[in-house]
Amino acid sequence: MISRTETPQLSLGALEDILGFHLATATVTTMDTFERHVGTPLNLRKVEYSLLLLLLANGPLAPKRLGRALALSAPNLTLLLDRLQQRDLIRRERSESDRRSHNIVLTDEGRQLAETGAQAADPMERELDSRLTRAERLMLIELLRKVAAR
Repeated sequence: MISRTETPQLSLGALEDILGFHLATATVTTMDTFERHVGTPLNLRKVEYSLLLLLLANGPLAPKRLGRALALSAPNLTLLLDRLQQRDLIRRERSESDRRSHNIVLTDEGRQLAETGAQAADPMERELDSRLTRAERLMLIELLRKVAAR
């Protein structure tokens, strides 16, 4: 018998086997965790955070490569770059190899924020890891890469 304080678990019906539903519910959890550990404290959106960490890991990058890595259209990438440049986190520099194009470079302030953001990922990931074994985590990342492959 179910007590008055317990609610019976809903049947997911067709949603049980819909990958997008499970990805969406997992996204709610991970985005909440991101907001508490990174987004709100560092005033960064997840796409801004991702861009800064890509630059930190790779050095200067062409906007086109950043757009592909983040799955952003050219107009959306331009808005993102403009926003980060207004915050003095990035700058556009002429490419040494092709003077007609630009690379996106972290400013000193951007590098410092990216490094702080990378460190903030540790407690965030530990919180999420409490739900998975190391092997499950690695398998999940591998499977998500397959789902995201274009």
